[in-house]
Amino acid sequence: MAKWLMKSEPDVYSIDDLQRDGRDMWDSIRNYQARNMMRDDMRIGDEIFFYHSSCKEPAIAGIAKVASEPYPDPTQFDTESRYFDPKSSKDEPRWILVDVEFVRKFDKPITLAEIKAHPGLDDMILTRRGNRLSIMPVSQEHWDLILTLE
Repeated sequence: MAKWLMKSEPDVYSIDDLQRDGRDMWDSIRNYQARNMMRDDMRIGDEIFFYHSSCKEPAIAGIAKVASEPYPDPTQFDTESRYFDPKSSKDEPRWILVDVEFVRKFDKPITLAEIKAHPGLDDMILTRRGNRLSIMPVSQEHWDLILTLE
């Protein structure tokens, strides 16, 4: 099973929202690299660090898992959505998503500052300068090290 980190702004959709819902679509991704990872690399059961971004203290808030095969993101077809894509069609959708399922919330989020301070995580994609991807792979080694910070 692969490991992932997926970013969400907590004022848009937080770990608490996923805990309440149990399962939801990971929609509105409009980056080809992130789309390709969901489409080509993610498998049902893969574990995900649920990361709160664009907030006062960015942090890994908990764990989720991939809960579906990839399928077309419905927001691309919704003319009322800010994620509407007029170049996408139902026959040839440009954007896909996977469903994610809540696993657990951390008692204390693992902050980006804590992650950056750990010498074993200095080569993690998340800590690289200029990285803006909302979805990224996490090595098993990095996954295990982060869990020791919990």
